[in-house]
Amino acid sequence: MTDVVVLDYGSGNLRSAERAVARLGVDVTVTSDRDAALNADGLVVPGVGAFAACMSGLRAVGGDQIIDRRLAGGRPVLGICVGMQILFAKGVEHGVSTEGCAEWPGTVERLDAPVLPHMGWNTVDAPAESVLFRGIDPGTRFYFVHSYGVRRWELEPGRFTPPAVTWAHHGDRFVAAVENGPLCATQFHPEKSGDAGAELLCNWLSTL
Repeated sequence: MTDVVVLDYGSGNLRSAERAVARLGVDVTVTSDRDAALNADGLVVPGVGAFAACMSGLRAVGGDQIIDRRLAGGRPVLGICVGMQILFAKGVEHGVSTEGCAEWPGTVERLDAPVLPHMGWNTVDAPAESVLFRGIDPGTRFYFVHSYGVRRWELEPGRFTPPAVTWAHHGDRFVAAVENGPLCATQFHPEKSGDAGAELLCNWLSTL
């Protein structure tokens, strides 16, 4: 059976993520154990709250090193909400800049929107080559809860296959999901997005 670890670093909807993945017939463990997180078929990195607090908790359990080592070996990682944001180079909240995991360049910053937080259901604009959104209707809505996001994609095209970047709008455009080889992430919560979220998680599990 495929096994997935939901990384416990003191932040995130751990149990809801665990239940959502387990419902798809996968063996799921919620843990901060380094060996378990390194060796699982898939690693889910959730996250809620402030960027700086999430990075502090992640570093406390060596989560940044776990993510880096898994990706170096081509082992899949899925970031969710702030678990996606911390994969970027830095986050700026209330004028304070915090270094992220820097798997991608870019800055997490406050959205330019008349109403914050961005809370509720929203559509996304996924590229044709997306695996995460394969078979999902383009008008499908996913559940978001956030005030910060990545408003500019800064990774320059290189000699490798470029990432598939999905966008959404709330006030202005922001990154809603990224698929970059073994590293995938969503700004929205698939575990709270009903059947559509379950289908997206199923698509991710098919890549393990």
